Amino acid sequence: MNKEVKFIDWGLTDYQKAWDKQEQIFEQTVALKVKNRTENTQEPTPNYLVFCEHPHVYTLGKSGHLENLLLDDQGLKEKEATYYKINRGGDITYHGPGQIVGYPILDLDNFFTDIHLYLRTLEEAIILTLADYGIAAGRYEGYTGVWLDADNEKARKICAMGVRCSRWVTMHGFAFNVNTDLDYFKNIVPCGIDDKDVTSMQRELGMVLDMDEVKEKLKNHIAKLFGMQLK
Repeated sequence: MNKEVKFIDWGLTDYQKAWDKQEQIFEQTVALKVKNRTENTQEPTPNYLVFCEHPHVYTLGKSGHLENLLLDDQGLKEKEATYYKINRGGDITYHGPGQIVGYPILDLDNFFTDIHLYLRTLEEAIILTLADYGIAAGRYEGYTGVWLDADNEKARKICAMGVRCSRWVTMHGFAFNVNTDLDYFKNIVPCGIDDKDVTSMQRELGMVLDMDEVKEKLKNHIAKLFGMQLK
């Protein structure tokens, strides 16, 4: 099992470009796994952990409902936002500046072959990162992602998740609200949940966070939980 993981920060990057790059890495990894199986070889499969931010964009998962996007084409134009229907799980979500978008492109055969454990481990990394800043977070039974006050009527989501997995190779990932402009969430029914709030670290702490510092803490938590050797 190859525990080495290449960490890359793409910075602010167009959503379509990021999706295309993910697809390329994903397909190459899957092709290598097929080659290893059919030719009885054992070439190690690569792993990547990508962080980035996106210009304003709404994405709809394959199980989502278009009516959860509350903007028409003109409304999207006015908001300087784009829209994509994509091949991850989940419903609709928003990505934008001030949000850490994480794309782990991993061969889970190198770690553990359990997609539920994979999601819970990503959630735990976010929860630990928030704890570093004194924010108590956890899970909301029946939902993915990371929540604050999930046990009462003040429940609010701070990190959304949606992944794709084929032959135990993952893509897509999580969207963690750090300094995110939360007004953009008013134009959707986030993740198809119409009665829960969305929040950010900036809103909870009343201050703008250092994105690089948050990324570093989050990266280290992910690496430790998965047993990664970052390079």
